[in-house]
Amino acid sequence: MEGERGYRFHEHTADIIIEAWAPSLEGLFEEAAKAITEVMTDPARVEPREERRIESQGFDLENLLLRFLEEILVLHDSEGLLFRDYKVHRITREAPEDYRVQATAWGEKYDPRKHESRTHVKAITYALMEIKKENGTWRTRFTIDI
Repeated sequence: MEGERGYRFHEHTADIIIEAWAPSLEGLFEEAAKAITEVMTDPARVEPREERRIESQGFDLENLLLRFLEEILVLHDSEGLLFRDYKVHRITREAPEDYRVQATAWGEKYDPRKHESRTHVKAITYALMEIKKENGTWRTRFTIDI
């Protein structure tokens, strides 16, 4: 049985489909980010030594989630950072096509002696992407290119 929040993976020919759920939209974004980390490494081995603010904007919730997750990948690719903990402080709608997310992520630089190298995530895609609220629970499904 599903808990109040979490995520799971679904196999796909050359990609990974991630499904996440949480009682709040902020929690949903946190679960999606945790899932990305788990694809890349064992999050239990990542220590919260460094903090990064993540701010993104999008024209709808799906675009906002994609840009938020892309920012995590950019920090990984440009600074070698892996994150374990995420806190989405707020998601706001400034105008009909202007959504914003403000979050903090904690982690550390990748160390091959410490961190298992699982799968390289190339990109977050719109394939099968959706965000919806069902029976008081926010749900998303999206595909990552590996």
